[in-house]
Amino acid sequence: MGDKAHTHPGAAGRATAADHPASVRNVVLVGHSGSGKTTLVEALALTAGAVNRAGRVEDGGTVSDYDEIEHRQQRSVQLSLVPVEWDGFKINLLDTPGYADFVGELRAGLRAADAALFVVSASDGVDGSTRMVWEECAAVGMPRAIVITHLEAARADFEEMTRVCAEAFGADDPDAVLPLYLPLHGPQAPDGHAPVTGLTGLLSQKLFDYSTGERKESEPGEDQLPRIEEARNRLIEGIISESEDETLMDRYLGGEQVDVKTLIDDLERAVARGAFFPVLAAAPAAEGARQGIGTVELLELITGGFPTPLEREQPRVTTPDGKPRELKPCDPAGPLVAEVVKTSSDPYVGRISLVRVFSGTLRPDETVHVSGHGLADRGHEDHDVDERLGALSTPFGKQQRPVTHAVAGDLACVAKLSRAETGDTLSAKDDPLLMEPWEMPDPLLPLAIQAHSKADEDKLSQGLSRLVAEDPTMRLEQNQDTHQVVLWCLGEAHADVALERLRNRYGVQVDVVPHKVSLRETFATKAAGRGRHVKQSGGHGQFAICEIEVEPLPGGSGIEFVDKVVGGAVPRQFIPSVEKGVRAQAAKGVAAGHPLIDVRVTLLDGKAHSVDSSDAAFQTAGALALREAAADARIHLLEPVAEVTVLVGDDYVGAVMSDLSGRRGRVLGTEQVGTGRTLVRAEVPEIEIGRYAVDLRSLSHGTARFSRAYARHEPMPPQVAERIREETKDAS
Repeated sequence: MGDKAHTHPGAAGRATAADHPASVRNVVLVGHSGSGKTTLVEALALTAGAVNRAGRVEDGGTVSDYDEIEHRQQRSVQLSLVPVEWDGFKINLLDTPGYADFVGELRAGLRAADAALFVVSASDGVDGSTRMVWEECAAVGMPRAIVITHLEAARADFEEMTRVCAEAFGADDPDAVLPLYLPLHGPQAPDGHAPVTGLTGLLSQKLFDYSTGERKESEPGEDQLPRIEEARNRLIEGIISESEDETLMDRYLGGEQVDVKTLIDDLERAVARGAFFPVLAAAPAAEGARQGIGTVELLELITGGFPTPLEREQPRVTTPDGKPRELKPCDPAGPLVAEVVKTSSDPYVGRISLVRVFSGTLRPDETVHVSGHGLADRGHEDHDVDERLGALSTPFGKQQRPVTHAVAGDLACVAKLSRAETGDTLSAKDDPLLMEPWEMPDPLLPLAIQAHSKADEDKLSQGLSRLVAEDPTMRLEQNQDTHQVVLWCLGEAHADVALERLRNRYGVQVDVVPHKVSLRETFATKAAGRGRHVKQSGGHGQFAICEIEVEPLPGGSGIEFVDKVVGGAVPRQFIPSVEKGVRAQAAKGVAAGHPLIDVRVTLLDGKAHSVDSSDAAFQTAGALALREAAADARIHLLEPVAEVTVLVGDDYVGAVMSDLSGRRGRVLGTEQVGTGRTLVRAEVPEIEIGRYAVDLRSLSHGTARFSRAYARHEPMPPQVAERIREETKDAS
């Protein structure tokens, strides 16, 4: 790193397939929105020769953010793959959205990658959500490096930002987060800002000047050596402390000079096993330059320091019926196991599946088994089908360029898999297997929608099913109580993208309507009711009279029907008819149109006619009796209460608890989770947390997470119940 020669960047426009996992590097770029991930990807593609000097492909689009929605919103909203070639390696760069609403795309990128490059803006620093992703990567031992961008900004300070990164990411060992290079600044401008023109390699002690548009190497001057020496010594000590050679530190402290090659080898091994996290720098290329500042150094780190797919621990693999299956890690000749990490639709090609191959070799036109399990709660039915693969390709902006195969460890796009959804496993037809799904965030923001017109209604079901097939972080609900179609999303931006895709990609116009929660009714006091259904109008008449008593029961009891008729006042064959009528009316509600629950209905007496009584007549009488009882009783409106858990930084615990109380919530307790985090448990009415996913993010500056689960229904406060009843009247 820093002293290798590079004379032949990859040829622009070629799409080749890797022949062995050792020649593949899968790298996901992580960072908050606006940190410069997409710009960095384009700079790396430029340096590798994959794009022209404007960072564009032949059709004029960029290699990463080419979706129309991304152009309109001026931010990434989906995972993008940009493959480049460098020194005989195929590097799959996975550009992820930085906005929290699209964390599902980030998780897919983490699943597909073997190492992560954390992009930190020198202008903005490290936000809470980026720290949380770092902790996720640390939990699974994913190798990581940090690149500081926006060094061209006024008051950008690389040394200060390196210290911030060490504090944010090196809680266990700050000396494991150290720079490999220092920025080289040009002449100071009149405004006092000195632009970054190159880098100083701390190990090689070389200057790499990019000011002419191409990287040129030179020796540092005597005046520059003191600045280099302190940082270099600390870096060497950091590398040696992670060295597998336990004698190296003693030899170094004893005055022995460690040669640069040994240091680089130890550095690369420490990075690959996730024990050392180098900090690098990147800045925009000069006008007309072929190489962005720091891009060669980053490509060196990726190819030399990041692990091959062979070094990654495989996700758990089972047969479709759950029996474990042991496979040789990343074997191109092994049984086929590949995973769909992203699904998208192309207006010309149809459905395109981005696939990571974990075992075996994927080839076009072969028949594979497609297996999807474990996402039934998101609107995805379990499925096991055989499908014929279409063409394999690698993306290049909006284009798809054909490749002949994809070996274990590589990524490729597969066309025309009509049943495959994000998270599905592809395996051999005669040896079906299933990969354990990765953890996906729970969508907690409800979006109630309805078709704008009859024509839209006909297309809505298909459009929604395609939408959730592409994005497993979205959940489709057909609520049987409220009769609403609800898309559960991760946030407002996620919802906006869903609506735009329905409109522009699937041609479905929908209207957003207020989301309703499933309310219930119950009797607060005992009441009696008489149902009289008597009609004599010539011919066969209708005659049924029944008297009932209704009393409240504890929560969760449902509807209990008791027969206490004596003397045959209601013939035995009509008692089930009364019960059927009572239950039908209870399902419709007795006060505000919400289902009645938790009551005991006792049939006490009644009358029948030998000719005119019937099943239908007694059903009607039972319903009338329940309505009459409700008219004379106090009816409680019940609302669903959720059990909410919020994981939040200690700094925001007070604000979160106060906010929950303001939502009529009851805080049940708190407990410390790790260092600096608290878990708050509370019960909150669901009607008060419809937008909590958005509000909590604002309240905690994106650092808190929450989950919710239905607990029970309980009576609403009278003033709230009255407001709901008035709204129901107005709506009807």
